Amino acid sequence: MAREKKTCVECGHKVKSLFIQYSPGNFRLMKCENCEEVADEYVECELLIIFIDLILHKTKAYRHLLYNVVNQESANVQHLLWKLVLAYLLLDTYRSLLLRRTNDESNVSMSFLFESLEVLVNVLSANFAFVFSFAFAAKLMLVMPRGKEILLTILISSYVKIFLLAMPVWEFPVSVIFIVDMLVLTSNAVALKGQNL
Repeated sequence: MAREKKTCVECGHKVKSLFIQYSPGNFRLMKCENCEEVADEYVECELLIIFIDLILHKTKAYRHLLYNVVNQESANVQHLLWKLVLAYLLLDTYRSLLLRRTNDESNVSMSFLFESLEVLVNVLSANFAFVFSFAFAAKLMLVMPRGKEILLTILISSYVKIFLLAMPVWEFPVSVIFIVDMLVLTSNAVALKGQNL
């Protein structure tokens, strides 16, 4: 813990450590030298509290998750990134299929292979355009973060898409898909705002 630089969830500055452990179960949270607040109070919180704060769009929760839980300098982040990309694309494909199922214009005689290929191309191109627009906007603002960091932030903050899996169970109206899309976009905005750019 002492070797890696962690981030204060209040102000975003780097701190030497988040806590000092005296014995198992006995530790003291450290304060940030910049803002004089506890550097990361989420260290002692349960996962459910963090998840609730993510739903409430708290920047502190995103900073905790992106900088103090996920070590972006390790080699394992590459594996996490690939898993998140796959889950993100699968959930987005599922969203497209839900919209297509409710659309009366779909052709019944269209082959399954052609329809699957069309959905795949649409999802890949839409997501590429979405991520590219964030990278381009960051370049225009003369902020040069690493592309991997932006991608990881977008993928982690798109966790709301998992709520789409509940749609067939409770038979929500199609408008819920657009509400989930808005939650994903606002969650992306809050997470990107919390980045140390």
